[in-house]
Amino acid sequence: PPLQPSASGSKAQGEGVCCGQAVLFAVRAGMAPAAQPQDFIKGWPHPELLQTEQLKAALLNSFQKGLEKSHQYLNYGDKANGAYMLGHPDFRQALASFLQKQYNLPVEAKNLMSTAGASMGTDMACRVHCKPGDIAIVEEPTYYLSFTMIKDRGMSLLGVPMQEDGMDIDAVEKLLEKHAGKVKMVYTVPVHHNPTGYTMSDAKRERLVALARKHNFVICADEAYQLLNFEPVNVKPMFYYDDPADPKVLSVGTFSKLIGPGVKVGWVQAHEPLLKPLAGLGWVDSGNNPVIFSSCNLIDFLETGGMNAHLENVSKDLGARCALICKKLREVGLEVVQPKGGYFVWVKSKGKMTGRSGECMSVNKDQFHDWMRLCFCWLTEAQLVEGIEYLRQ
Repeated sequence: PPLQPSASGSKAQGEGVCCGQAVLFAVRAGMAPAAQPQDFIKGWPHPELLQTEQLKAALLNSFQKGLEKSHQYLNYGDKANGAYMLGHPDFRQALASFLQKQYNLPVEAKNLMSTAGASMGTDMACRVHCKPGDIAIVEEPTYYLSFTMIKDRGMSLLGVPMQEDGMDIDAVEKLLEKHAGKVKMVYTVPVHHNPTGYTMSDAKRERLVALARKHNFVICADEAYQLLNFEPVNVKPMFYYDDPADPKVLSVGTFSKLIGPGVKVGWVQAHEPLLKPLAGLGWVDSGNNPVIFSSCNLIDFLETGGMNAHLENVSKDLGARCALICKKLREVGLEVVQPKGGYFVWVKSKGKMTGRSGECMSVNKDQFHDWMRLCFCWLTEAQLVEGIEYLRQ
């Protein structure tokens, strides 16, 4: 087969036909080192994304602006607003304005609570809106660490298949009828799904929310990748399918996959009957909102276009890496559905395995043992190519 670029061979390929022919001869003669497996497990952004001059300058300016209001941002609250249980009003308003432009839909600060990332939002939804003994329905496969958060609440899990247009709603309905009154949550990753990359259709979103009203359960929509698009994706957050008169949806967002996971600032978007009880959790009631200072240091970043510029750079960079890994997977004979956003591709093995096995992504660890979740965001381009070349049979 033609020589593929790799961490060890890419430089030689650029030095002319003669050198390229020599390398090819060495490979065929068994003299060149074989492609080595790479770390496709980490769902992390590559370090270069976190140290651009644009990002550092915009964040530095935003942090300096934040310190100008240290008398508020370092406190529990203020006389006019009281305690900042749902987050500082300045940040919630800045976030609402930013999201409104991104979604091209109305966003009100009263429907937002600042969090320490998507995991906190999911955990709070379980703690407040469910109780031990309740059942949660999840997709199979799905983000496997959600299982721990749900089980920590004393809940049990039931899985339904994942389809190209989102979770199997027929299967959800059958479980609701079989376990009447016991299902209190559906956890879903409805956009750029982890790990499959699929996005739930409008029809399924509408049907799922209708089922939530009929059977009285909440929908925890993990929308960590809602804004990380490689091409236009005309899909609204699940919040916009909800009925404010009988709300059932908590849309969980985060900056972890957009700015960087160390930021640890996210949000929950929900109508007030679902949102306000989150601030009643004991540790919030005692310690207040945990990200008052860190979130407020991002206000200028959101308001002056720094976040927009960074998001455009991240989407372009990761979109190119996604295209590269998908192209290489096809070259080595593997089938892949190219995602339109997110961090991962989902691939069935034909023998060799790399990345994270899909086995842990089913409730009972009894499926997807020959599927691979591959993160294309952490490795260099040369490592991406070499790591996929390793899979060539």
